[in-house]
Amino acid sequence: MKNKKFNTLLPIVAFLFTFLSCTTLDEEVLDESLTGTGQAEVVSGSIAPVYGLLRQVWMHTVNFGLQEVASDEGILPYRGGTDWFDGGKFIAVHQHLMTPTNGLVGDAWTYITLTLSRAVLAEERLQIEVESGNSSAQDALYEMVAMKAYLNMLALDNWGLVFRKDNSDEISEILRGQDAIEYLEEELLSVVNVINGDKGPGRMNKHAVNALLARLYLNAAVYRDPYGTPDFRSEDMDKVIQYTSSIIDGPYSLSPEYFELFNDDNDTNQEIIFSLDQRGVLQTEHSRWAYWSISGDQIPRPEFPSTRGTDAVAATPDFFQTWVDAYGDVDPADADARFFQENTMIPEDLKDLTGVTPNNDADHYYCVEATEFEINRGILRDVIWGPRKDESGNIMTCGDGTVRIYPIINRRSSGADIRYVDHTLKVDFTNEGSLHNAGYRFSKYQFSHTATNCCSNSSVDLVLIRLGEIYLMRAEAKLRKGDNAGALADINTLRTSRNARPAQTPAALEAIDLDILFRESGFELYWEGFRRNYQIRFGKYEDSWTEKTDADVHKRLFPIPQKAMDGASSEAGFLVQNQGY
Repeated sequence: MKNKKFNTLLPIVAFLFTFLSCTTLDEEVLDESLTGTGQAEVVSGSIAPVYGLLRQVWMHTVNFGLQEVASDEGILPYRGGTDWFDGGKFIAVHQHLMTPTNGLVGDAWTYITLTLSRAVLAEERLQIEVESGNSSAQDALYEMVAMKAYLNMLALDNWGLVFRKDNSDEISEILRGQDAIEYLEEELLSVVNVINGDKGPGRMNKHAVNALLARLYLNAAVYRDPYGTPDFRSEDMDKVIQYTSSIIDGPYSLSPEYFELFNDDNDTNQEIIFSLDQRGVLQTEHSRWAYWSISGDQIPRPEFPSTRGTDAVAATPDFFQTWVDAYGDVDPADADARFFQENTMIPEDLKDLTGVTPNNDADHYYCVEATEFEINRGILRDVIWGPRKDESGNIMTCGDGTVRIYPIINRRSSGADIRYVDHTLKVDFTNEGSLHNAGYRFSKYQFSHTATNCCSNSSVDLVLIRLGEIYLMRAEAKLRKGDNAGALADINTLRTSRNARPAQTPAALEAIDLDILFRESGFELYWEGFRRNYQIRFGKYEDSWTEKTDADVHKRLFPIPQKAMDGASSEAGFLVQNQGY
């Protein structure tokens, strides 16, 4: 399809959608320097707003939630008939019944396009600086070119389109299909050999660009024909192997302890290639990936007694079943270090709760230093433990000042039958399946010890590109070219590298096919916003799972929000609604 040009600027479209939307989108004023010095220096003042707004793109109720809830990985029911209905946006997205007025889809569009607009303006400012002789602006300019491509790839994944725009006074162009692929390829290739290669993971660098090129070629078959059966071209797979191999042969290494990838100090983890930097001036309001799924009765850090989880997204029984199918009679917690990490060390004599209830458990606790308490990580099941408050709202302590750790009481949807929080496998849109305790929970990110508040703020960087994904991409490209042995070697390298806890180190696989590789991608990348993308590429997105039966291929793309369509209506042909909406 020939793409149509228009003479309304992309920032205006984003502006119209933001201020006509029924959703309030408050934007914080950021320090204009990545160094935190407060100096209005042109280079950092240009790029900081782009990196800063990226955290809004990846908020739990923006693009992250959109990816998780649309997939077979996560489900968010109307909790107890009181929480998380939000106009039905999460339920509709999960069932693939969303419309152009869906708020979750709309907020993702808004923040992706706003951040993209910032990147365009930053690129323009930096180009002027370069032309005026400011040599320090050159590498920042390359970063913004790469960031534009990254943001456009998010738009391409979600809506099947990209915005081609280099300067604020130019006519913009919407590209789809092969045109979009070629534009992104051109942009990334223009910087891959010149962009800085040794910046930390909080900045776009050479290795991140290599990863984006690999993602582009791996998904090219879907981008060309989003509603058909993907045709994975050999030459695309060769390029995936080329760019992933460049990264694998580079300075990164797989983390032996899987959950250290998501710890307080993960800014130094050697597996992470690109992340959302949450330290320094950007350490604001983003612990949502940590607490969104956690029980609302769980106090994750005793030092902050007012904080808690929100009882939102749970793992679908279908996603849990993939672990059961892989390990059979062996509990996945005993077979795979990526599934679970035990941090709440309950004494053996307290583990048996037979006959113990919230009404008779006054002495059923153990003591631990507040700063040493950690909730378990991975997939949380059954009864959970943690701090408890007294009638005055203070954390209950032992005689030596340490914190009492009890089975956690379910106060949010237990009614008159007071009981413990017991996360059940069953979670759906029925009354029972929507209770606050229903569903196993994702607990991948550590609750920060170093942030000013562990739940509103976080010092844990949000991982956006890492070496584990790179191995998965190379294995997939090899497998699609018929190199089963090479694909198996890559997957086994990835599995057996998680060996910090030898008893839970995943064993090497004996064979591999596309279904097993898809399953492995779920084990490695869950709760990181990848599942929908993988389901589409592997032909799984039209399958049925908990509370989802829609099989319309047009739902692979989300609708363009109605507010965006209305805002651009004066420019004929600017936005054309996606098929099926």
